[in-house]
Amino acid sequence: MKKVLITGVAGLLGSKLADWISINEPDTTIIGIDDLSGGFIENVNKSVYFYNNSLTEGSELNDVFETHRPDYVYHFAAYAAEGLSPFIRQFNYENNLIATTRIVNQCIKYDVKKLIFTSSMATYGKSIPPFTEDMKPSPIDPYGVAKYACEQDIQIAGEQHNLNWCIFRPHNVYGDKQNLWDKYRNVLGIWMYQKLNNMPMTIYGDGNQRRAFSYIEDCVPYFWKALTDNNTDKQIFNIGGDQEYSINEACDILSEVVGGSDRIYLEQRHEVADAWSSHDKIKNILNFNCPTSLKEGLTKMWEWAQKQPSRERKLWTSYELDKGIYNFWKIK
Repeated sequence: MKKVLITGVAGLLGSKLADWISINEPDTTIIGIDDLSGGFIENVNKSVYFYNNSLTEGSELNDVFETHRPDYVYHFAAYAAEGLSPFIRQFNYENNLIATTRIVNQCIKYDVKKLIFTSSMATYGKSIPPFTEDMKPSPIDPYGVAKYACEQDIQIAGEQHNLNWCIFRPHNVYGDKQNLWDKYRNVLGIWMYQKLNNMPMTIYGDGNQRRAFSYIEDCVPYFWKALTDNNTDKQIFNIGGDQEYSINEACDILSEVVGGSDRIYLEQRHEVADAWSSHDKIKNILNFNCPTSLKEGLTKMWEWAQKQPSRERKLWTSYELDKGIYNFWKIK
């Protein structure tokens, strides 16, 4: 029987992976950690041994490893507010980089067989798309810097301590169980929140930025394959949707799904204009397939979103740095 630990188990990736394992690999013991700062307890599968713990402080993390001694670790916990990260640098590095180093330490200490880590397409920065795994990362914001630093730390642990690992670089993942109530991340979820609350959908800049979007259900089985397939050992994979869209086009598609919506254009953010990835590597090694169209995935997510309770929206009441903060995030 395998014992698998998932960090961020109340968030989108972690909760959906736990659901998939409970159905498809029912003999697996699932241990989950989440501080519920961005995920919700309702997302956590009932089969999970759940710990409401922080990854950035305290001794509880060691206690969890000591108690369960997991065979494999999925480290999905992160705060992925890329555009906000220049204004919350310390928080960004603590919750992404420092948290990851604590997980790496435990994996080494307890002889974990493999660490599977979700990095980000943000590591590529201003590279020319489609991004391939052999490109040299050149992130343009602290979030991308943190994720790239995590990758490097994990690889060093592999070289020095023989920690086995696999790194995924997902991008713009969406689906049911996503946090719709965070004002600063997940553009499709933000738009759904705005529609549900009779607000116009907001677009930064002219909306001509191009992105691809990744339906979570298409990705989850390959997270599991990374655990079972030795061809993924010490490999980095892009994972997600192939078809890129302008932000305007994505908004058009969602507007059609939700029965129409108004939109407003806000000031341009500091961000890469065009960003999408090649998935040739994961297709060749794991036969990856991402068949769900954006409209189909959004239709399923919208059906779920309409059934969700009214939750308090996450709003930052202060920033570490407010110099240069965008008008739409200024604290009134």
